[in-house]
Amino acid sequence: MNTSSNDFFKSQVLGHPSGLFVLFFTEMWERFSFYGMRALLVLFLVSSLGIGGWDWPRENALALYGTYLALLYLTPIIGGTLADKYLGNRKAIIIGALIMTLGHVSMAIESSPIFLYLGLGLLVVGTGFFKPNMTSFISVLYKDFPEKKDGAYTIFYMGVNAGAFLGIMLCGYMGEILGWSWGFGLAGIFMLLGLLQFTLAQGIFGDVGNKPNNEDKSIETDNHTKIEDKLNPFTLVDKILVVIVAVAGLTWIINDPFSKIANFNVLSFGGIDFSNYTILITLILFLYLLGSRIVRYSTITRDKMIAVVILAFFIIFFWASFEQAGGSMSIFAKDYTSRILSGNSALIFNIVDVIITVVPIAIITWVLFLLFKQTFKKYFFSNLILGFSFIIIWGLIIWKINNNFNTYSYEVSYATYKITSINDKGEEVVKELPITANTEVPEGAILSEGITVIRSSSEFLKSDNISILDLDKKGVNFKYLTIDQANAINNNIPATIIQKKENEIQIPATWFLILNSLFIIAFAPLFSKWWESKYNPNPAAKYAIGLFFLAIGFAFLAYGSSGIPQGAKTASVSIVWLIMAFLFHTLGELCVSPVGLSYVSKLVPPRMIAFMFGVWYLALAIGNKTSGKMGAMIDVITTKYDISTFFLIFTFVPIVIGIIALSLTPVLKKLMHGVK
Repeated sequence: MNTSSNDFFKSQVLGHPSGLFVLFFTEMWERFSFYGMRALLVLFLVSSLGIGGWDWPRENALALYGTYLALLYLTPIIGGTLADKYLGNRKAIIIGALIMTLGHVSMAIESSPIFLYLGLGLLVVGTGFFKPNMTSFISVLYKDFPEKKDGAYTIFYMGVNAGAFLGIMLCGYMGEILGWSWGFGLAGIFMLLGLLQFTLAQGIFGDVGNKPNNEDKSIETDNHTKIEDKLNPFTLVDKILVVIVAVAGLTWIINDPFSKIANFNVLSFGGIDFSNYTILITLILFLYLLGSRIVRYSTITRDKMIAVVILAFFIIFFWASFEQAGGSMSIFAKDYTSRILSGNSALIFNIVDVIITVVPIAIITWVLFLLFKQTFKKYFFSNLILGFSFIIIWGLIIWKINNNFNTYSYEVSYATYKITSINDKGEEVVKELPITANTEVPEGAILSEGITVIRSSSEFLKSDNISILDLDKKGVNFKYLTIDQANAINNNIPATIIQKKENEIQIPATWFLILNSLFIIAFAPLFSKWWESKYNPNPAAKYAIGLFFLAIGFAFLAYGSSGIPQGAKTASVSIVWLIMAFLFHTLGELCVSPVGLSYVSKLVPPRMIAFMFGVWYLALAIGNKTSGKMGAMIDVITTKYDISTFFLIFTFVPIVIGIIALSLTPVLKKLMHGVK
């Protein structure tokens, strides 16, 4: 039975409506699936065929990653428009969640590229329906209670970070330890559970969000007076330019990974690659379209819209650097970071990992219990699904903790041969190569023995014969192969157990990504107090501070990797540098995140709001695509210079842009005409 919209506020959990926590858990499971898959994507693509990866070049993987992120910020423009005009928020959320569930299911079938691309495409489309409508749904629900809106969004974004934390931790762990399909599949399972939980609790929202709201949607300024301005309809030329820019931009975004992966460039004609010309002309046309529309408004409105464009320009550079987290920084964690701990260090890490795993989920489970007390009988099946979800979560956490304390390290020996060759400089080089089942040892080679350490949850005895794999083909990182894995490949290396090594663990490469969510939870209250104090910086200063924090994070990586030689594909630097990088990157995110869409809504006139939101999301898309393009340069820069130089680029660029932001403070203040 439907209730009135006011019933949404009748039952309380932690001083907020029970219905808000239905949205909290729905968003949590969606973020669980998104960040869980994101943590695995690049690692899966670049990992060895022997452990189920596709062994792609880093450039190809990061090009696909950047395109995927860019498209995620373009489809919400369409999804939000369809919901406003035809679907309503609730139906759009359900459609989006269903499409995303199918996308995760498709990605779990990792044996064929068709399923990967289909899965990514479905996730892009589904996010377009889900993402804009979940946040706007809260705004609609709290329309008559504006004083409660800030607190509601605070609770909501706790769900965002809780989902990101759990998704990265569990999907990443299962993907690396059990196999990539397990990680991708787990993301799909929780997306489905989130969909069912939300669908079965519809009654708690009354009639809100069922149908598009065609009432007056004028945007209010900070003093709650409606912005008035003359009509500024799109001309025929405007519409033609919108179509040209949209088609050309999408073609370029999709063609970038397509040309690398399929070796077919749709923007190549007569042997000439027109990719760079295409995106340059597209940007010029877009800037002309934007400028020609802005100048048609009155002076004050025009100034405010110019301020939005300047802020959007800064956001491109921030996200182009910040989104290295799931790209080049994941590769750095996998290939260049010493993730093996032993003795007391291993024990301390395991204890800390248990604490940061159990405490957050225990707090969320307590919130779930409070929600049950208020809504269990009335929304029995929805709560049943939610309770079942947490039973799975706790089961996975217990399994993960047990597995961490029962994974063993073994010293193993394997047969190798040494051969001498002359390099391009005329120098004599000795190479030591493992002997696999199919190796033909060349004449003149000297037989020898290699020693390495592998980690496994299986228990072996001294002199047991096993198979291993040289993951990086550099004789540095070896992995134990199961019988099925060994039979599926040709390059498994026969090895013999020498001895069991006590108290040694390996940190999964995806583990570092959970630090962002942990640091947000830890520092968000402090930043919130900062923004509410008399020391609250202006928008340009917030951007600048955020960019400076970002630069400091990359400076730690640049310094930490300074000892890695030119062209090196692997190394073993301390985990401290990655931890410090994620800390300062998160501090930067906390500075930038408050400046975004709220300023668009305050500064832009009602009749331009949809277009300017599109501009903002386009800036985010450009930033995310740029992150992939810049991340793809890691091999080129590492080969020509070194990986420290690669991270120095991300150190200096944010500093320069931050200084520019600070210098424009008086200009922005004037353009914003008192909007704060």
